[in-house]
Amino acid sequence: MANHTKTVTITDAEQKLLWDTIVDDGDNAGVDAWIQTTVDGKINACWNRMRTNWTKILMNDASYTDDIPSNQAAFVALVIARDDYKNRKVVDDAEQAALDG
Repeated sequence: MANHTKTVTITDAEQKLLWDTIVDDGDNAGVDAWIQTTVDGKINACWNRMRTNWTKILMNDASYTDDIPSNQAAFVALVIARDDYKNRKVVDDAEQAALDG
């Protein structure tokens, strides 16, 4: 599994705003932990949404006869490999195109 490192850029004032709310000894460990927890929470919400939506789709697809994977990596790989899978950008682009006429 690949690890992905992202860089977050904030100003000194923004850092001090975070320190006003997040316990931090000035070494940014508290802010870093908060950022990681926030990202983990978003990933968990995305996983729950994908699992719920796609389990229904797979169960209602008469042409899909395999077992539904029970682990996250295999489930995600199955879903994104399907012809009917569309990521958020594709869905948003299609919705925008429909609005544009």
